[in-house]
Amino acid sequence: MRRVSAVDAVGAVSTGARGGSRAALGRRGEDLAAEHLRRQGLVILERNWRCREGELDILATDGRTLVVCEVKTRSGRGYGSPAESVTQDKRHRIRRLTLRWLAARRVAWCPLRFDVIAIEYPQDGPPRLQHLVEAF
Repeated sequence: MRRVSAVDAVGAVSTGARGGSRAALGRRGEDLAAEHLRRQGLVILERNWRCREGELDILATDGRTLVVCEVKTRSGRGYGSPAESVTQDKRHRIRRLTLRWLAARRVAWCPLRFDVIAIEYPQDGPPRLQHLVEAF
């Protein structure tokens, strides 16, 4: 795993970014993550792809590799860092869902990369984004 970036995401979120529901916090995190990936030169193929077994947050490509990105957003560290919440079970589920996505899109084979983007929205400052490339 290599860490690509840990940045303060000043200006990347609307002024109404704090407060609201857990689902709203997650959406804001995914919006910020998608914008970050675009700035890294990736093309977003799909967001929030769902099947009976679960959901993939962001699927993107650099033109050669399919990048499957799990986004974890937290408002604080009361339950640990966002990246720590991507457990072994979650990684297995993401791999399984990726195979379902490839089959649904009739992609025979392509190089795969699994990233994690961890975002924290602290009460006293701008959101912080950490992008873990090849996280698993």
